[in-house]
Amino acid sequence: MTDGRITTAKLGDDGPEVGVQGLGCMGMNFGYGPSDTDASRATLERALELGVTLYDTADAYGAGENERFLAPFFKAHRDELVIATKFALSIPPDDPTRRVIRNDPPYIREAVEASLKRLDVDVIDLYYMHRRDVNVPIEESVGTMAELVREGKVKHLGLSEVTAGELHAAHAVHPIAAVQSEWSLFSRDIETNVVPAARDLGVTLVAYSPLGRGFLTGSFASAEDLSSGDFRRQQPRFTGDNATANGALLDPIRTVAEAHGVSAGQIALAWVHQQASVHDLPVIPIPGTRKPSRVEENTAATRIVLTDDELALLAPIAAKVAGNRYADMAFTSAGRE
Repeated sequence: MTDGRITTAKLGDDGPEVGVQGLGCMGMNFGYGPSDTDASRATLERALELGVTLYDTADAYGAGENERFLAPFFKAHRDELVIATKFALSIPPDDPTRRVIRNDPPYIREAVEASLKRLDVDVIDLYYMHRRDVNVPIEESVGTMAELVREGKVKHLGLSEVTAGELHAAHAVHPIAAVQSEWSLFSRDIETNVVPAARDLGVTLVAYSPLGRGFLTGSFASAEDLSSGDFRRQQPRFTGDNATANGALLDPIRTVAEAHGVSAGQIALAWVHQQASVHDLPVIPIPGTRKPSRVEENTAATRIVLTDDELALLAPIAAKVAGNRYADMAFTSAGRE
């Protein structure tokens, strides 16, 4: 494409067309250490210029501060983009460092009203259940989310880190437009059950952390390289011997990158994009960045096509990764499958 704009894909059978790559906005002012507000705002604008129209946030990112940060940009471009936010990680008033998973109907209603206010919008385009509370029937939670659609507060529904069975149960209550799960060269557990279920139901797969939280780009080699406020310091894959072992797995990515004359991160992203044709379903990665130059690099990856031989070279990586993606995997789909 001569203007550099990316192509589009659809969110679910009845959802909107969005850029085939979205933007994860969490790190703009939360989670990844110090940030530059001006650079983050410039990143949002550059992403939109390049055809990125799906912007992903959550009420838990900075206890609502990420939603507030994004609100002016969303307001200025309301008809040009799709706002995705999430509920479920409740923050206890007496301990702001904790997150308690809640899927009960009263909390969902409380959460959506708070997000609408922080985002300064009348309707949320895509509303996700961020994590699954197994003590609340998913039919009950999605039933409440469906009421929000009928009331005009939400347009489309999404789920994050759910199992194939949970997706089927939810979809029977109300159409699910998107399932958001971690998917990258380092994290492929969803391919066994969740991806086939999404394909069968006509649900788009939104891939978060497609760059392995930056590790696949080579931007850091271990948790020790990260600032004290960076939450990746607590993730098993990036600490101690795990980080050393995982760093050695990047060589095939670098080999393929050199052959294409691009960065390792672009190959990692191109691999995720190519899973759409491999698995026959829409796939929208949402890499996060806060630099305009990185958005340009990331969106350029949508135009890279890997050969069968290159895919075969990259295929064994995930099985060799040391350490889980979270210290507690109970809150992921892999932890409940």
